[in-house]
Amino acid sequence: QVQLVESGGGLVQPGGSLRLSCAASGRTFSTSPMGWFRQRLGKERESVAAISWSGAVTYYADSVKGRFTISRDNAKNTLYLQMSSLKPEDTAIYYCAAFTQGSSAAYVSHYPRTYDTWGQGTQVTVSS
Repeated sequence: QVQLVESGGGLVQPGGSLRLSCAASGRTFSTSPMGWFRQRLGKERESVAAISWSGAVTYYADSVKGRFTISRDNAKNTLYLQMSSLKPEDTAIYYCAAFTQGSSAAYVSHYPRTYDTWGQGTQVTVSS
């Protein structure tokens, strides 16, 4: 079973950058499609980005396309989200998630219901 711990959140000014990390324990990370989701105050959890276990296929929500980059290092059991040109509307709790039940190398999903393992979240606040 994979366990996930996010880090890297914090307070940043509009236009700034942050890199989130998601450290995974367990042997299935390298074969698990992964996703980043966020939940803004009073809103439902939404997909931000997702990546296949091979790293070859990625997905981005329209709201972050061109500003955020998802990546993974399977040797380090770590998922990343590089965020740049941050906006106040990016303020949210960010969660990483894993689908550990087996998939093809190209499988990627932006649906929260796909994922069976979630981290506790890290707060990102974009404000001047």
